Amino acid sequence: MKKFEIKGHDGPGRFGKLDEKETPIVIDKSKFTIIEDEPVSYDIEREIAIWSVNQTIAKAKEIEEKDDKIATIQGSKYVDLRIKCVKELEELGYDKFIIANGDDLILHPRDLVELIVNLRENMKPGSILIFPFGEAQLIPLLAYLGVDGFFDDAGEYYAYLNVLMSPTKDYDLSKYHIYEMTTEELIDYNKNTIDFVLREVREHMKNGGLRNLVEERSATSPQYASALRILDKDYKYYVLEYSQLY
Repeated sequence: MKKFEIKGHDGPGRFGKLDEKETPIVIDKSKFTIIEDEPVSYDIEREIAIWSVNQTIAKAKEIEEKDDKIATIQGSKYVDLRIKCVKELEELGYDKFIIANGDDLILHPRDLVELIVNLRENMKPGSILIFPFGEAQLIPLLAYLGVDGFFDDAGEYYAYLNVLMSPTKDYDLSKYHIYEMTTEELIDYNKNTIDFVLREVREHMKNGGLRNLVEERSATSPQYASALRILDKDYKYYVLEYSQLY
């Protein structure tokens, strides 16, 4: 059984251990099974989102053994449906969850912050939240919000687009001739970048400096800066609950 153990907080960010490895972490898909769900688009009618949630829960009920299984939080743009989905999945015994529509949420900073804050406030503390499509530069903010795990698929996806990922910016190598790389070399480079940023996040957490890293990275993109401003303005209580007092 691969259970998550929280070791500490740095602001809302959670530092812990999963299968003896420190988190936030890249989730090794070979050690887990992502159960079947009913995916739908992000911006759709509520009736379709309700159907997606109900179907996802129905499929989750068919799985008898819950250990090492990862479920998906559906609900599209409707936060209340996302909360309903994760609560019912937790009642079934699941404790590891993917946030569906991650690529859409990145483009909507207000929705991103609102969803993760509300999920974390309604989930069990021991449940793991996984963001499937986190660009390297956004990982510190996502970890600060309370995301525990990431997949490194983003590195492979961008490599096929000939995009090099750095901790602060993505570079289209057809415009920025920083390196000449094969796709395979670029995949490895991007995966190493994601690994480096997660190591960076963990060390900042241990030293109580994650907020400083998040503010530093907020200058890397408009949506990043917007998300941090929305977090501080609308969810100050969430930020302060675990923040250190100096």
